[in-house]
Amino acid sequence: MADLTLYHMAPSRSMTVRWMLEEVGQPYDVVLLNGGKNREPAYLAVNPFGKVPSLKHGDVVTTEVAAICCYLADAFPEAKLAIPIGDKRRGPYLKWLFFGPSCFETALFEHRLGLKDVPRGQVGWPELDKGLDEIAKTVKAGPYLMGDQFTAADVVIGSGLGWAMLMMKAIPERPEFTAYLSRINARPAAQRARAKDQELMAAA
Repeated sequence: MADLTLYHMAPSRSMTVRWMLEEVGQPYDVVLLNGGKNREPAYLAVNPFGKVPSLKHGDVVTTEVAAICCYLADAFPEAKLAIPIGDKRRGPYLKWLFFGPSCFETALFEHRLGLKDVPRGQVGWPELDKGLDEIAKTVKAGPYLMGDQFTAADVVIGSGLGWAMLMMKAIPERPEFTAYLSRINARPAAQRARAKDQELMAAA
């Protein structure tokens, strides 16, 4: 039994953490929660919200995609998926790591739901186009968000971009995004994670 256990559904945001685990390269177990198992008492004891993903490392449970990816990158520094504490680049790295769920994803749902009169001075995320412009500018300079180093931030932002642009067709197919996604989706870990989850979805 592995020290790492992913509580998982496919398709879901949990697929981002599956990719991250493949990048880390440590053995992990998977507990599948499709079919409503995420609402059963056994899982609610792990995550009271019944959401996926959750990651158990020994006796410690971490939830929320970006937090899990940050944790894994720091817990296994040999994978070189984090900017270490003490490096001034860690600030921008953390910004991008948490920009995905807190700003990009929120702005995307604001756009898709057609919400009007959002009080820009009070909410914590930018308009979708402004957020996309900033991502595009950074990945164009790339090849990754942190320059030459691929990090957990690329797993989080790349997963969100791929879902929004390729699966949901919810954002324009900008050339910067197409090139960036081609680079990161060609990574062996990304391909392994995708193949494993496609197998799960085919069997469902």
